[in-house]
Amino acid sequence: MLVSREENVIVQGITGKQGSFWSERMIECGTSIVAGVSPGKGGRVAAGVPVYDSVAAAVREHRVDVSVLFVPPLAARDGALDAIESGVSKIVLLTEHVPYHDVMQVLAAAAQRGTQVLGPNTAGLVVPGEVSIGILPGFASNIFKPGNIGVISRSGSLGTLMALNLVNAGYGQSAFIGIGGDPILGTTTLDALCTLNDDPRTEAVVLVGEIGGTLEEDASEYIASMDKPVVAFIAGRSAPPDRRMGHAGAIVTGDRGSGDSKVRALTAAGVQVLDVPSQVGAALRSAAQPS
Repeated sequence: MLVSREENVIVQGITGKQGSFWSERMIECGTSIVAGVSPGKGGRVAAGVPVYDSVAAAVREHRVDVSVLFVPPLAARDGALDAIESGVSKIVLLTEHVPYHDVMQVLAAAAQRGTQVLGPNTAGLVVPGEVSIGILPGFASNIFKPGNIGVISRSGSLGTLMALNLVNAGYGQSAFIGIGGDPILGTTTLDALCTLNDDPRTEAVVLVGEIGGTLEEDASEYIASMDKPVVAFIAGRSAPPDRRMGHAGAIVTGDRGSGDSKVRALTAAGVQVLDVPSQVGAALRSAAQPS
């Protein structure tokens, strides 16, 4: 999923402390926030935009392309379904600890309606110089600046660190896509790679993965077919065996999901795997050299 400044955004949960704060930061980045939604608080104004009781009410007054949800875990299903059933085409579900059966119901409804979902448990996405949606510091020019490197990350904090290292190395980002850290996601690593491979602004991709799950292994065959170079960093490779850490998706099962398994699959696909994020500049310069 990518979002442009021409697309209109609503914020579900805008009257909460986090929703209000981050709405103001998103607007600073150029995001076109046209309304907010908070059940029972319709008629108010928050972050300079009108508040409605439901997404259905908001779309009667505004063209809405994207909804970002700052809502509690047990409210996430109903909030997301409200957006899907109201015809919103893109949803960014920031909420962590959403019950898995609720996530499955949301993703099934989204698939039926053709709605794109980013998350849950995502930090959001940034197209530097255009929009920032979520809880990422898109306003910080030392972290996000326009460029031609696409970044995909399961972790918001590690992805932000990688974005900082890119800028320090003289690069900017075409887009940052935080897919989220849960086991069940609306946008997978493979989905995000397909999006960036089709994006004309993106010339190379940096993949920030972590131990657990098989997202990176599942994407390796597609990476091998890409014309754009990919470099990767896999967090948690030094974790003790059988130690659960990090996101809910960081669970190693069998011989897949370990750091070694991911490195083998990515290396076989032609990916340069970094030992530390600070190596990203040198890796990208090497990848740009003709073979």
